[in-house]
Amino acid sequence: MSDNYLIAGVDEVGRGPLVGDVVTAAVILDPNKPILGLNDSKKLSEKKRNLLFDEIIENALSWSVGRANPKEIDQLNILHATMLAMKRAVEGLSIQPDFVKVDGNRCPDWHYSSEAIVKGDGSVAEISAASIVAKVTRDREMAELHLQYPEYGFNQHKGYPTKAHLLRLAELGPTKEYRMSFKPVQQVLIQKNGVIHAV
Repeated sequence: MSDNYLIAGVDEVGRGPLVGDVVTAAVILDPNKPILGLNDSKKLSEKKRNLLFDEIIENALSWSVGRANPKEIDQLNILHATMLAMKRAVEGLSIQPDFVKVDGNRCPDWHYSSEAIVKGDGSVAEISAASIVAKVTRDREMAELHLQYPEYGFNQHKGYPTKAHLLRLAELGPTKEYRMSFKPVQQVLIQKNGVIHAV
């Protein structure tokens, strides 16, 4: 393996939420600029994640964010939308990798040499970096959505179906940013109007 053999790590955030994009990131780290403290983004404090995010953006050889929006999620289903978002993230890298390591148990159908690694976000530095970039990006988008719709509490639950979120959703109905194909959203739409459409 030559010194310039480039490995990209890929991870996603946001398969479970009822609202917003599923966000993926691809990161190629610079072996000459090691970043200490990388780990699964869910195991890091928000403060630590934000610090590492800045360090990754500054020091990585290349990074890219990919996404699939709620309409694509509704059309394709969440699994296929996530695979599409992963493809977009890797294709968006300014340097194309020789090999891609993907968190989870499957890789997208693509032309890259790749490997899926279960719990790779806690064991592979490149995937850890990708998980941090994806999570910080999506959390910030949920904070922005909260400014638009403060009554939903997106800054707290980040769109995940917590008890508080489901109560608000039942009371207020979904906005256009919701994933209409997700069961809790469909149930609310049917209860409210007997048909499926966004407010």
